[in-house]
Amino acid sequence: MDDKTRTELEAAAFRRLRQHLMEDRPDVQNIDLMNLAGFCRNCLSRWYEEAATERGIEMSKAEARKIFYGMPYDGWRAQQDAATPEQKAAFEKAFAENVTNKS
Repeated sequence: MDDKTRTELEAAAFRRLRQHLMEDRPDVQNIDLMNLAGFCRNCLSRWYEEAATERGIEMSKAEARKIFYGMPYDGWRAQQDAATPEQKAAFEKAFAENVTNKS
């Protein structure tokens, strides 16, 4: 497979993942994704921002989140349920293991 085709397939898979998380399963909380998988929608938007930066494209965290979420992040958060104490405790552990130690 040539590089152009591989890149197109990877981009298509990313778009489908975004659709799944934003349209098919918006009920799945970011905190649950982080706790179970070690990444969430915010991670995906951060990786998008990092990819832009690597290519010399200036993009803020807020801009990347708006692109990924399809709306300002505060609008998305307002639609979500509040996290339980158990979710928050699990998140602290998952964040430390998957984000803090990787940065």
